[in-house]
This record gives sequence, structure tokens and C-alpha cells, in this order.
Amino acid sequence: MMASENSNARILAGECFCRAVRYAVADSFEYALNCHCSNCRRTTGSAFKPFAGIARDRLTITGGDDHLMVHGDDASHDAHCRRCGSLLYSVVRGGAFVHVAMGTLVDPPSIRPTAHIFVGSKAPWFAITDDLPQYQGHVAAR
Repeated sequence: MMASENSNARILAGECFCRAVRYAVADSFEYALNCHCSNCRRTTGSAFKPFAGIARDRLTITGGDDHLMVHGDDASHDAHCRRCGSLLYSVVRGGAFVHVAMGTLVDPPSIRPTAHIFVGSKAPWFAITDDLPQYQGHVAAR
């Protein structure tokens, strides 16, 4: 549920492809990255997953929670729409944070990805063409 703290953060809307699942999230993301790991590629069907990280209690499902399909446990999982399969977010860091799939945001966030991570396992058919820093693994494992 959305934390009722004294933050003046703008609230962003997000939804899956078929619009069965909708969510709201504060526009106060702590970081945003492009992940090229094989798990993110498989869950998105894309070359990488742009995601934005925020405390878990800053995201609220606003509609279609009965269509939410969770792969994993409470401390670590991917949340998809059961109808269309869209990956909406991943619960990470022991359940404390969510990584919102930026492509599911309806409203533009104020944050932009700052680096590419897990480029050591990126798709061989994809070329990174921007100037963002690239890390072989996680950004913390320089």
C-alpha cells in the first residue's frame, strides 16, 4: 500500500498491456538502470529491462489485483498480468524495494536510467549505443 508520508512526490500511473492491472507509484525513485541479465531479457522478451527502484510501500495496485500473477515469494518475485503477461514490477532487496518496469508507466517519471548493468551477459545481437556507464555485473560490483 502507498505510504502516507509527508512527501510531495507526484503520483504516476502505470498499467499492463491489456490494462487489466493498474498501479500508482510515487515519482520519487531512488535509482534507474537498464538491466541486460538473461532473467530480465526472458521476463520482458526484450534486449534489456529499464527499471526504476523505489521502496515497496510507495507502489499501490489500484485495479485488477485479481489479475496479478506472482512468480516467487514475498521477499523476491516478479509480478505480471495474468491476462496479457506484462511484467509490471519485481520485488527485490529482501522485499524492501520494487523495480518498476519503466515501460509500464503511463506517466513520464522524472528519473532516467543512469547505467547499463549485467552487460557481461547482454544479448549478443544487441549493441548499446548510448554513453551511459556499463557494468559487467551489478553497478555495486565495479
